[in-house]
Amino acid sequence: METYFHLMLIRVGLIVGGLVVLALLVFAIALALRRRGGLDAVRRCADPAVKAGLRAAARRFEGGGSGEPGSRRRDGRR
Repeated sequence: METYFHLMLIRVGLIVGGLVVLALLVFAIALALRRRGGLDAVRRCADPAVKAGLRAAARRFEGGGSGEPGSRRRDGRR
């Protein structure tokens, strides 16, 4: 049982470490874009996609559309 806990601890540690590295990488890219003046261009391009994703998430959360959240058939349609 102790070996299982060690493996789970290592797994959680690797996941958290990966998330920290990913966050640092995103921060470094944003900082580099800001220094070069490209952050505004990226923000203009990403803004419509982010808004569409938020609208879709809100519809899914509220249960709007043609059914409750998670009411999709096996083939992916509603």
